[in-house]
Formats: sequence, structure tokens, C-alpha cells
Amino acid sequence: MADHRTVRRLLPVIGLAAMLALTACSGEARSNASTSTEDAGSFDFDESTPLGEVIPAEARETAPGFGGELLDGTEFDSESLAGDITVMNFWGSWCAPCRVETPEFQAVYEDVKDDGVQFLGVDVKDDRQLAEAFLEGVGAEYPSLFDPRGEVALAFRGFPANVVPTTILLDGAGQVAAVYVAVVPESELRRALDTLKAEEPPR
Repeated sequence: MADHRTVRRLLPVIGLAAMLALTACSGEARSNASTSTEDAGSFDFDESTPLGEVIPAEARETAPGFGGELLDGTEFDSESLAGDITVMNFWGSWCAPCRVETPEFQAVYEDVKDDGVQFLGVDVKDDRQLAEAFLEGVGAEYPSLFDPRGEVALAFRGFPANVVPTTILLDGAGQVAAVYVAVVPESELRRALDTLKAEEPPR
């Protein structure tokens, strides 16, 4: 059995491990709002995509279907994304990096929204009023699903649902073209979207 001196030496190590485990933003669900998902997609998360890059077209997998309620109360179904490139950004009003990233996403959205590119926020583990205040504060105008239980993230099998912000790009064929498990700078998002827009449209 370890003596008291050994235990004292181990405490800082244990504390550091706990801190590392909590480095990603996390939050607690505060609502019973429901979000539907369909396990029809073949996507299985393996590793994150380098910032600004996309998965080669031949290696992409189909995204699952999902739906739910937007923060403004409108019903949403992922079928409405068909044919467009889509930027899905998982965020929360409690996430400090999101306050930096979201205005940059809004700037890109304003430039590409008429070019066959949709943006969809996914607000996770949040309170609706806090989320609405956050969007107003940062000036984000693109729609966001209210997903307090993180069900949309879980539909993307293996996707690290507890890491926020994260971003998934879908190509026009509804396939996962990138998964960024990090804050995405505006320049890198623009680079990835330019690559996808240059691809042949889905038949």
C-alpha cells in the first residue's frame, strides 16, 4: 500500500490528467427538446480533417439524415440541404472559442449563401434563451438547430460529440467532405469551400 508521501506525489499527476480530460468545451443539457436522426448514413468518424483540406471525393461517406427544431421554432429536415454544399457548425453559448469563430463563419456565409452553400449551426447542451442572445450578440444570421441533448452529433457515428466547436462539411451529394475538430479560421473555411465549389456538381 502506498504511504502518504507517495500519495502526495501522485496528486499533481492525477490533477493534470483531469484537467486534460476537460480541455474541450462541455456543457449540460437544460431542455427536453427533441431532435430526430436517421441511422441510414454510412459515415463513420475515423479522424479529423486537416484545417482547410477536404476528404478526397472517392473516400467520402454518406451523411446520416437528421431533423429537429430550429432556434426560431421552425421545423427542419436535413433533406432541405440536398444538392448544396453545407457547413454544419456545432456550438454552444457557453463555449468561449465559439464567440470568436461564429462571427467569422457569418462573414463567410454572407459571401457564399447565393453560391449553393448553406450554413447550419447545431446548438448543443444549451438553454434556448442563452443561445438566442448569443447569436444576436455575435450577429449570426444563418439558422441553428436547437439540439440540447447532442443527438445530431451522435447520428454521425464515432463523431466526438463533446468537442465544441467542431465543423462538418457536406458536399452537394450529401457526403461528409471534412470534419474539423477545432476552431476553424475564416481563411481555412474559405479554402475548403473553394475546393468543394470547384468540384463537379452531383448527378
